[in-house]
Amino acid sequence: MRQEKLDALNKIVRKFSVKEIREVEGSGKKFITSVPKEYILSGGMTVRREEILKNGKAGSAVIVVPVCGDEILTSIEPRVFTKLTVGVGFPAGYVEEGEDPKDAAIRELEEESGLEVSELIELDSFYQDEGCSAALNVIYLALGCKKTHEQHLDKDEFVECMTFTYDELLELEKMGYIMGGNSKLALHKIEKYLRK
Repeated sequence: MRQEKLDALNKIVRKFSVKEIREVEGSGKKFITSVPKEYILSGGMTVRREEILKNGKAGSAVIVVPVCGDEILTSIEPRVFTKLTVGVGFPAGYVEEGEDPKDAAIRELEEESGLEVSELIELDSFYQDEGCSAALNVIYLALGCKKTHEQHLDKDEFVECMTFTYDELLELEKMGYIMGGNSKLALHKIEKYLRK
């Protein structure tokens, strides 16, 4: 691992680390809700489950692994429910109602990083938690990425980007910086494309 990269990453981690937690009274619509449902199976059995919804929808998402020359772009952002309270991963986001996942991947990459992509390869798809959610996530490899503009983040979205080699990303995973299941899966799905 290049020391200057690790130093730069740790500077961002310190900036995004949780300093204080305050409980607030809820106001307005909740983002995450659960809906109790009963499913009658063909064999006559009944299964009861609670379906988790995000903003009233399944919460399907995309994860984009952008290749920039010989390095891979990561997104570093607050992940307050984790031990580190900061996550190192890849640009990602929700698929909007009626949006094609490929279009969502291009949009999220542009918003979070300012990158445009010349080739997008779908690597895999998976359910986030098939026992309580219909959210389908799709992993894409983005090739030929070029910076064309600045980030376009929501007002409560904080993302900084850094590039690392694939081997450095594997080191970051071992060191506990990359802990999210989506990012870990994406990291290992790209190996066969990057080792060519």
